[in-house]
Amino acid sequence: MKGYWLVLGTDVTDADAQADYGRLWASIAARYGARVRRGDDAPALVEAGDKSRILLVEFESLALAKACYDDPEYQAARAFALRAATRELVIFAGDLG
Repeated sequence: MKGYWLVLGTDVTDADAQADYGRLWASIAARYGARVRRGDDAPALVEAGDKSRILLVEFESLALAKACYDDPEYQAARAFALRAATRELVIFAGDLG
């Protein structure tokens, strides 16, 4: 069964921090085999509250999704993401195809 991160975020308020996060995330994602679901695979944000962005990141397993989140390098990158926008991140297992 695959593992996923579901990230709900507000508009980016610090573009520089978001760019730093993206730069750091690229190598971390490669190491954990993370794939951002895009296009027809992307979820729709229909009841957003204060959120304006949604992202679904797929991993080969729940264990990899958790390990990536717990990785010290990711935690360092995460600080930039939290500076860039307000967000919520949910980790779950499933098979979304």
